[in-house]
Amino acid sequence: MNIRFSPKIKETRWNFKIEEEILKKWDEEKLYVFDKFSNKPVYSIDTPPPYINTPVHIGHAYTYVWMDAIARYKRMKGYNVLFPIGFDRNGLPIEVQAEKEFNMDIRKTDREEFIEKCRQLLERYGTISRYTFKRLGLSVNSWEKKYEVGGLYETDDPEYRRLTQETFIELYKRGLVYESERTTNYCPECRTTISDAEVEYKEDFTTLYYIKFNLVEDNSNIVIATTRPELLPACKLIIYNPEDGRYKHLENKRAMVPIFNHKVAIRSHPYAKPDFGTGLVMVCSYGDYGDIMILRELKIEPTYVIDENGRLNEKAGPYKGLKVIEARKKIVEDLEKIGLLEKKETIKHRIPICWRSKTPIEYIPTKEIYLKQIEFKQDLIKMADKMQFFSPKSKKLLTDWINGLSIDWVISRRRYYGTEIPLWYCKKCGYTIVPKPGKYYIPWKEKPPIERCPKCGCSEFKGEERIFDTWFDSSSSQQYILGYLWDKEFFNKNYPASLRPQGKEIVRNWLYFTLLKSYLLFNKAPFRHVWIHMHVVDEKGIKMSKSLGNVVDPQEVLKRYGAEAFRIWAFLEGDITEGDIRCSYARIEGNAKFLTKLWNMARFISSFPIVKNASLTSTDNWILGELNRAIESVESFNEQYSFNKSALLIRDFSWNIFASHYIEMVKPRAYGSKNFTLEEQRAAWYTLHLVFRTILLLLAPLIPFITDHIYRKLYSDRSIHTEQFPKRFKIEEDLSHLTERLIEFNSYVWNLKRSQGKSLKDPIKISIPVELKKFEKDLVAMHNIIN
Repeated sequence: MNIRFSPKIKETRWNFKIEEEILKKWDEEKLYVFDKFSNKPVYSIDTPPPYINTPVHIGHAYTYVWMDAIARYKRMKGYNVLFPIGFDRNGLPIEVQAEKEFNMDIRKTDREEFIEKCRQLLERYGTISRYTFKRLGLSVNSWEKKYEVGGLYETDDPEYRRLTQETFIELYKRGLVYESERTTNYCPECRTTISDAEVEYKEDFTTLYYIKFNLVEDNSNIVIATTRPELLPACKLIIYNPEDGRYKHLENKRAMVPIFNHKVAIRSHPYAKPDFGTGLVMVCSYGDYGDIMILRELKIEPTYVIDENGRLNEKAGPYKGLKVIEARKKIVEDLEKIGLLEKKETIKHRIPICWRSKTPIEYIPTKEIYLKQIEFKQDLIKMADKMQFFSPKSKKLLTDWINGLSIDWVISRRRYYGTEIPLWYCKKCGYTIVPKPGKYYIPWKEKPPIERCPKCGCSEFKGEERIFDTWFDSSSSQQYILGYLWDKEFFNKNYPASLRPQGKEIVRNWLYFTLLKSYLLFNKAPFRHVWIHMHVVDEKGIKMSKSLGNVVDPQEVLKRYGAEAFRIWAFLEGDITEGDIRCSYARIEGNAKFLTKLWNMARFISSFPIVKNASLTSTDNWILGELNRAIESVESFNEQYSFNKSALLIRDFSWNIFASHYIEMVKPRAYGSKNFTLEEQRAAWYTLHLVFRTILLLLAPLIPFITDHIYRKLYSDRSIHTEQFPKRFKIEEDLSHLTERLIEFNSYVWNLKRSQGKSLKDPIKISIPVELKKFEKDLVAMHNIIN
């Protein structure tokens, strides 16, 4: 007798508006608080602290959702998961934003006033960012700032800055820090020195100018092509390739630099490329790294013509005070007037730019503080081998960067909003005072921790005004989250961190500098695993930009579809460790259909009682065999952080095997069709709930809201996020090898009925294949097969 049961889940569809209620419940239950006294093994995630001068973008949202899945999965596997959230607030981004929003110039503003304006902006943006991350369902240990393991942290907090300073003091004591005046990368827009790791390159169209130089010896001329005529006053040498027969007669001759009329030697050098321009190259101080290399090699004293404001100085004569582009234009005009510009042509050129301002950099002399790194390159590569990379190919990004290093790390910056370098200098003898660790120092506004210079006895000091490179702060994040400041015992027991997840574009700075400092301080690799991701782009594969109008805003996604729609899209769309992920509102909405399917399965299965045991049929054993395969595969994928593969497999199993075939096969039995015994009916109930409960557990790390909501409705008063990851079930016989044949048969019957104009409920005469006789009773009832 068919019995109709009333479903426990009454709502006809998943309502994402209850996600905020679920968040409140998680907070009340303190589900994700880190317990450092737990006996469970610690799994620590050094999450990248996003910069918060702008609200959370789609890349942040996507990658943090993946990190959250890692944390949730590891909890289910029995780990005590350390998953803190941090926010990066130091450095150039907020300074540039403050100058823009408050119409200020850092050079013309009182330091304390400027810092206060930066803080105002950070508080405004921080509130928005924190809400978005929480709304996405991140299971971080705490959303409150606490000076303990697992607490939310900010890189401009006095305690975090104290850690940065303590690492510097230790490195200084070990003789790894020095000050030197040398030519370095400089961004005129940001008005500060930048490290090699902060230099990017862009391909752009520029003009190549062909300029005539008169020879001193015979008054004939040569033609040199350059993209930077404004550096003519800094021209120090002319070179040609020694294999270039056109110019061997010029060896050791001299040329007169146009307009500026100083003489320079002509020499052969392998750096010159015969196929670029005319094959003759003017070497200036400095147009690029090649110029620096050659002039250092030949011990030629440089002439600097560009100042820290990006303007030409007094050595440029009548062009003094002009910006680089202005000077270029004026010098070209003057060359044309005196007949020394032969021609111009447009070429595509690789230009070094600042990673932050995206404007061309210059090379000027500054006195800065450096951390040694060059002498440790081979040791660092060996240490990188001790970290496992996901995907493995991303490791090459790190080793290639290390191999290409040519100078030590310049760690000082001439800006305001950052961690101060904790040094003072004696005004009389220049002796450097390095304080003891233990507090946060602000040398530009505080007295040193001593009264007299230990060298000369002077009582007057000048505090250091420079701050650290922001990466010097960020590269201490794994120390901070593991309690280096407050619990050395915990730190020593759990260092290195378990995982560093981060983007490929900051391998050369955040990952590399963390590796460097960990090597110098602890002689250990900082992480066991490193997970490197690519980018989220628009649906055409183009980088998102407000100017292009192709930005997908996570705040808008949450408003339209909720967190679960975004999360299931994030896992189904692709593997971001292998390539860029394409995103659009339509793609997110499309993938969210799986939530509807999951909800419909839940409503159907909630109609039936939950029974503790049953004597299973072959059909039940078959689906449990398939479920075991799914459990094994998902666990294997999760261990490799391949959540895209896990999501695709779970969806395929849930939708295309469990729902489309098993549920359809057992519906008559579950409803109590007269052809089935009560025990067979109970077996259907038991298996439906067992499989669906397991599906929820497999999905819990990926879509935590809907799985927790359904789980509490059907299976427990406790959250699904307190449960363990499922294990294989014992079954009498594994029939999963028949899955393909079973699907073929069911599909054949359905198609046959359609072709005959029948409904799927209509009776049909058909023979059941011999190998599927084990399922005969369910197949007959399912398809209404008659003899």
